[in-house]
Amino acid sequence: MRTQVGIVGAGPAGLLLSHLLAQRGISSVVLEKHSRSHVESRVRAGVLEQGTVDTLVAAGAGERLLREGLVHHGIELRYGGAGHRIAFEKLVPGRAITVYGQQEVVKDLIALDPSRVRFEVSGVAVHSLEDSPSITFDGGRVDCDFIAGCDGFHGVTRPSVPEGVLTTFERDYPFSWLGILARVPPSAEELIYAATPRGFALHSMRSPTISRFYLQVSSTDSMQAWPADRIWSELRARLETVPGFSLETGEIIESGITPMRSFVTEPMQYGKLFLAGDAAHIVPPTGAKGLNLAVADVRVLTAALDRFYGEGSSDALDAYSDGCLQRVWRAQHFSWWMTTLLHTFDTDDPYAQRLQTSYLDYVTSSEAAATTLAENYVGLPYGWGVQ
Repeated sequence: MRTQVGIVGAGPAGLLLSHLLAQRGISSVVLEKHSRSHVESRVRAGVLEQGTVDTLVAAGAGERLLREGLVHHGIELRYGGAGHRIAFEKLVPGRAITVYGQQEVVKDLIALDPSRVRFEVSGVAVHSLEDSPSITFDGGRVDCDFIAGCDGFHGVTRPSVPEGVLTTFERDYPFSWLGILARVPPSAEELIYAATPRGFALHSMRSPTISRFYLQVSSTDSMQAWPADRIWSELRARLETVPGFSLETGEIIESGITPMRSFVTEPMQYGKLFLAGDAAHIVPPTGAKGLNLAVADVRVLTAALDRFYGEGSSDALDAYSDGCLQRVWRAQHFSWWMTTLLHTFDTDDPYAQRLQTSYLDYVTSSEAAATTLAENYVGLPYGWGVQ
């Protein structure tokens, strides 16, 4: 096959890139090692920034999102026996978040035009990244002008860059998140971030009948140590800390444990290979930034490729990393900040615990501090660090 842009990975980044390029008359092929049913059922992020929603709508993938997505104008920080609302409508007028599962985004993007995606492709490898790039796989080959590595942290594209070119920055956290999907109506209208001496908990949702919950657990824990009764008991202990709040419980339909880590690779490009999304960076999910950063990367790359094919200029492609990394590092800091603000650490002494409570008090009592949280949470407008 011959195409202009070969895309490895049919997650949100690769699928969205393919559609945005098609809107500009640029051809692409997406290669995915998993089946369509697998990628459409992977439960991942669920909080979409305003800019992400706008981008999906512009890509033609917003009909179901606008109909079924849950628009939220605030979140609650719960600690010390009280809840404190961070009011987006007051602090960042006109900007909100939409709760809509990543797997639903993937379904919507695939449905637009599945013909550009080849599923269950094995043996993928990338070649000649500096001059005439190509992608080979079992039974085929794609020759292209550029390759977009949208195949996640464990993909094949980033490791294909010659040794010594990339610099990585990473941090592992001493705990994990146990996440569940439950067939139960949400117990609150907005997300609840709870900081307790027992550890962090998050109350989220996916629909009026499906709720999403997270618990901070030990990095050495396995799901065998967490039967349903224990999960619900611990969620109640961490969330039922304010008068009048009662947690709805029900059938757990999916569960898993996710390590907490931060990762950035610089630069996000080499020759004619461009990395996007988790292939280039990972953030702890506390700040709800992973999927949104992938969309931001794709916007920058789309604009750069459009300029190359429209004007013959490679200036924007050469500046791709710089165009993404300012926003990436802002999201890295915000996610780290939210994580340290809300979680318990085994190394914390009474002094550190008092500092954490003091900062929570400041965020929930100072409009300036609350605005910083709200502005970062709903997503900085495009144009800030992204052209």
